[in-house]
Amino acid sequence: MTRGQFFGRLLIVTSTIMLTGVTVGIRTVCVATAPPPPARSAAMISLDSIHALAILNTHESYNPHVNHLDTMPPGGHRLRVDRTIVSGREFNDSNYYHIAAASMFGIDPIDTEADILKIDRPIIRVESTADYYVDKLTHSLPYLVPEAEKLLSDIGKAFRDSLEARGGGDYRIKVTSILRTNSSIKSLRRRNRNAVGGSAHLYGTTFDISYSNFICNNDSVPRTVEDMKLLLAEILKKFRDAERCYVKHERKQSCFHITTRPTIQHTDETSADEAIS
Repeated sequence: MTRGQFFGRLLIVTSTIMLTGVTVGIRTVCVATAPPPPARSAAMISLDSIHALAILNTHESYNPHVNHLDTMPPGGHRLRVDRTIVSGREFNDSNYYHIAAASMFGIDPIDTEADILKIDRPIIRVESTADYYVDKLTHSLPYLVPEAEKLLSDIGKAFRDSLEARGGGDYRIKVTSILRTNSSIKSLRRRNRNAVGGSAHLYGTTFDISYSNFICNNDSVPRTVEDMKLLLAEILKKFRDAERCYVKHERKQSCFHITTRPTIQHTDETSADEAIS
């Protein structure tokens, strides 16, 4: 190999970046160099950290759980669901309760995306799984504190398991908003009256789940949006009654606004299983 070929070759390496309170595995692209680099100044290290954050939030490693049908199939078999739940009346927890719970154990609100590097509490990067789908986020970042990610996973699993217990259907819930920054809240104020300055989304404890759109993996057993919304409402009511979360039915955004509550320690056996009927 010539010296020019050596310097021109791209090496794909897998590395783990240890952020303050955050551990994230990512794929990076590096250029091979012969001599070791010189000692770096504090300013250079800071710039590298920002560059690492950019890679962290834009990389697209293969995730089989992002695959799904483009649209839900028409029609649908009816589900056995509780049709007495009226979401607007049942899920009306005020923003005050959401923020009070979020501020008790969430992160300190951050101003911009780069401030993720300064978070001194463990957070988890949220990506699509077999139990839920993360939409393309335009005004929020895919991070939650571990307790909130556990709640989201339990809700997604309960939805999938309950759907299977009632005759099947390969659908997942769709997460439409997660962690917001002060900058993104200001941008949203102009278009969404629910995105107030004191949003619980600032704390990494809160996420939105669409009730007007569900992710269909295949059309083997088609279901209606109306029935799946009612099924999701049933499940959320059980988690809310167990004091695991606060829930707000947001009509304009067509979603359930959900904030994790910190008051009770939960185990796997008392989470998703109890939400399945």
